Amino acid sequence: MELRLRIYDDLETLTRAAADDIAALLTDPAIAHRALYLALSGGNTPQGLYALLAQPPYAHSLPWSRMHLFWGDERCVSIEHPESNYGQAQQALLRHVPVPAENIHRVRVELPPAEAAADYARQLAEHADPGLRWPRFDLVLLGLGEDGHTAALFPGPITQHEQHSPVLHVQANYLGRPAERITLTPLVFNDARHIFFLAAGEKKAKAVYAVLKSYADPEQIPASRIRPTAGVVTWLLDRAAAKLLT
Repeated sequence: MELRLRIYDDLETLTRAAADDIAALLTDPAIAHRALYLALSGGNTPQGLYALLAQPPYAHSLPWSRMHLFWGDERCVSIEHPESNYGQAQQALLRHVPVPAENIHRVRVELPPAEAAADYARQLAEHADPGLRWPRFDLVLLGLGEDGHTAALFPGPITQHEQHSPVLHVQANYLGRPAERITLTPLVFNDARHIFFLAAGEKKAKAVYAVLKSYADPEQIPASRIRPTAGVVTWLLDRAAAKLLT
């Protein structure tokens, strides 16, 4: 695994840098001939990034027609709910850029959670190479919770299901947000070519330190489970989130 760490003065600067990095990655001539697979993140931090990508020059220059968009996790709420990760991305980004509708692969939250998880695993398999269960993602966007969680991988025992399935239905109560979620697992994340962790704010500083500077217990700090076998992990932090790093 290759690890990169970038620290910016504030969230605005971080967001602009992330947009530039994404643009450089997705317009690389070496991958101009094929479909691109991205897993988006929910939460507050990436919303400014999505809004920025929906504006020029990114809205006009990125290869939107070749992108297939998935989500790293989703809350089991309607797509109109303010906590819907798909709904947030739809409002900030998707309705402004020409991603083909058939290339947007959301969790079908209208199904019972267990069925939604199985359906999402089926969608992944439909876009995988023969014999595989998920596509290799070109880019995964991830956030970081104050408790060290990422996507919907929360502190607690690592189950056999997580170790063998690409998709999980989980129940967790974090900061009063909807408890039931569907999430991709480290099997999928650790197969990605590039992972961007975005974290901002002083409340994230302890979790950032735990992942990057200490020997984190992966059961207590789930973000430390994200270690791609042949990929690049880039951490983009503001100074507040990086305050404990030397």
